[in-house]
Amino acid sequence: MKTKNIAVLGSTGSIGTQTLEIIRNNKDMNVVSLAAGSNISLLQKQIEEFSPNVVCVFDEKKAKELRENIKGAKTKIVAGMEGLIECAIISEADIVVAAVVGMIGIRPVMEAIKAGKDIAFANKETLVTAGHIIMPMIKKYGVKLLPVDSEHAAIFQSLNGENHADIDKILLTASGGPFRGKKREELKNIQVEDALKHPNWAMGRKITIDSSTMVNKGLEVIEAKWLFNVSCDDIQVVVQPKSVIHSMVQFKDGAVIAQLGTPDMKLPIQYALTYPERRYLPGERLDFWKMSEITFEKPDMETFKGLKLAYDACREGGSMPTVLNAANEKAVALFLEKKIAYLQISDIIEECMCKHTTIKEPSLEEILEIEQNVYSYILAKYNDNII
Repeated sequence: MKTKNIAVLGSTGSIGTQTLEIIRNNKDMNVVSLAAGSNISLLQKQIEEFSPNVVCVFDEKKAKELRENIKGAKTKIVAGMEGLIECAIISEADIVVAAVVGMIGIRPVMEAIKAGKDIAFANKETLVTAGHIIMPMIKKYGVKLLPVDSEHAAIFQSLNGENHADIDKILLTASGGPFRGKKREELKNIQVEDALKHPNWAMGRKITIDSSTMVNKGLEVIEAKWLFNVSCDDIQVVVQPKSVIHSMVQFKDGAVIAQLGTPDMKLPIQYALTYPERRYLPGERLDFWKMSEITFEKPDMETFKGLKLAYDACREGGSMPTVLNAANEKAVALFLEKKIAYLQISDIIEECMCKHTTIKEPSLEEILEIEQNVYSYILAKYNDNII
């Protein structure tokens, strides 16, 4: 059996650690590079276990510290964006797991595609902001883009063997997050600790906040538009509170195909790494004898206006999704630092979108410049707040 060599970008995060768990349980998988932000204590343990050729620590000081800590090991330690790209394009890699959080993932993904690597894709911000650049590159370089987000993996599986031209609509499911059913007035005094309690999924802090505001679902709408070449108005968000149905596709004859399973991210990660093969995965199974019902709801876009703003950005296109994404990243960071109130997250996104003049086909340089401009605007206005 041929060994599959894997690069894991974002190895200390939720997706990254679960990816390594899958690699640990599959003897024909091998780690050739790892990349993380600054968590060198966990990274050092990963180096000791998996012996990768190259490891990037984005934080330069932490990279220097890690070099000292692993003196004598064969692993090369690199840093910064250039180091991240080196891990993404390492010649030995067959597939790159793109699981870094935020727009920092755009350049490594682009360079990995140019280097002919398949991408197991968990960095939605890259497609949200640069889908018009990434998708033509996927075609040009003949690589696979295999979605790792549970919803997009479900759509991908539901489309297996189907003609994409027969899609009528994509039904993108959402749990509704911890505040499902609440009105805007009830969310005024929400604290960080409340927003980090997701009912179904164990995820990183940023994505858990995004799920609570439903901005995450909005970003997934834009991601699905690019992945499956559909209009954002052909993507319908459906709240399915138990996270049993991960997403569905309705075809033009009225048939609906869905992918169901327990809420376990290891399933879509492993499927991306082994595609088109399916392998045994330990864990719970759905028991339809015990499951009394599966319920559905319409999302409340007045309370969770981040979802509405994402649809607006998707319809506008061009550089507007970059503004949505950058404003959300910075607003969530400020909320986690307790510098803004919970409801201000979507208010700040709306404010930044209203101020922006759309560029129709932004270049990578323009995307990154817009990101920095949005960050600067928000920090200048809100960074000194203490709530």
